Amino acid sequence: MIASIQHNSRKYNIDLSEPLDISIPLRGDATNVNAWNIDPPKIIPHTEGEFIGKVSEGASTNFNDIWFNPHAHGTHTECVGHITKRFHSVNNSLERHFFLAQVVTIAPGKLNGDFVISKKQLQNALANDNIEALIIRTLPNTREKFSKQYSLTNPPYLLEEGAQYVKERGVDHLLVDLPSVDKEKDEGKLLAHKAFWKVGGNKRTNATITEFIFVDNSIRDGTYFLNLQVAPMENDASPSRPVLYKIIE
Repeated sequence: MIASIQHNSRKYNIDLSEPLDISIPLRGDATNVNAWNIDPPKIIPHTEGEFIGKVSEGASTNFNDIWFNPHAHGTHTECVGHITKRFHSVNNSLERHFFLAQVVTIAPGKLNGDFVISKKQLQNALANDNIEALIIRTLPNTREKFSKQYSLTNPPYLLEEGAQYVKERGVDHLLVDLPSVDKEKDEGKLLAHKAFWKVGGNKRTNATITEFIFVDNSIRDGTYFLNLQVAPMENDASPSRPVLYKIIE
């Protein structure tokens, strides 16, 4: 199924029958990806008295309770409300859901003992001046990212200058395959978050950051259309399912 999308003055064709899902699914056990020193997610049958919400236990339906934290347990999209005193809901941040996007692959460099993504690396990687979304795949890129336990490992992150540059390039939606765009322990500075959302100035309330994605190695660097959907939750962050579509030339 071919669909046409108008972006600025150009019309793009995409094939809706070939979606490229770059989300990580949520599993209710310790094999699920995790960060920020919290327990793994749980997906368990609801119990009430003698009732157990599981067909194999005699119930008429499977009726599960789910406990998770969107920031720690999988692909999620967050808005500026993640770091502001005033409440902002990610459910109100996306006025539309298709965006011209670029996928780039970056091997984080070493700086003061940390692995980081710098402005120079992003300058070298970004080729399209018209993109609305940037998807960063970091190296090494293995399926360990589906179950990696990131707590206390000091994962790679974006330098403030890098986040500032991405914002200046007009990117409204930043997606990374890391638990955060900022350093795991940074004394609450959150420099990359603040730079990207322009906190301290005219806040970019329609801009989003999506973390914990996985971009399979079969997906080449280049330009795509991104369909970004979030679960309709009134919260600063929500589980999300970013899907890429190839552009048909």
